[in-house]
Amino acid sequence: MTTNLDARLASYSSPFLSIFRIVFGLLYTMHGAQKLFDWPAPMPVPIETGSWPMWWAGLLEFVLGILITLGLFTRIAAFVASGQMAVAYFWMHWPPLEGEPTSFWPLVNGGEMAVMYCFAFLLLAGMGAGAWSIDARRRAGAGGVAPGRVVTGTAAPTGRGGLLGRFRR
Repeated sequence: MTTNLDARLASYSSPFLSIFRIVFGLLYTMHGAQKLFDWPAPMPVPIETGSWPMWWAGLLEFVLGILITLGLFTRIAAFVASGQMAVAYFWMHWPPLEGEPTSFWPLVNGGEMAVMYCFAFLLLAGMGAGAWSIDARRRAGAGGVAPGRVVTGTAAPTGRGGLLGRFRR
């Protein structure tokens, strides 16, 4: 029975990955929108335009969140977002070099969300965007995977070398 369920769910891995990416991308975009535009809920303390580091973090969260939600340049955007969340954890929640000493554990220092976002985006950087993404559509248009096939990642097509080879048509 477990084997049958496993086999059934395996065929949905790419759509599930796409749903995971879309949900995390939207949530990340909302964190950025809150910092930049005080939407959907106002920040407890207003953030001045261009102030370091909160406004810039909000700008990264907003832009990277949109890219991740759409599935455009997902691996790169997710890798940068993962790094940003790692920096947020070690700088803001557990500052080993500056600030008041606090517990390392995310449950105690309030860094749980930063750690979860960090590893969720690291998963997306490794797995790719899934079938429901602009990356998958771009790949299919460039001789990549045929429509209707299960896609587990967004690896670059082979046979097109060079750094700018992905952008040539």
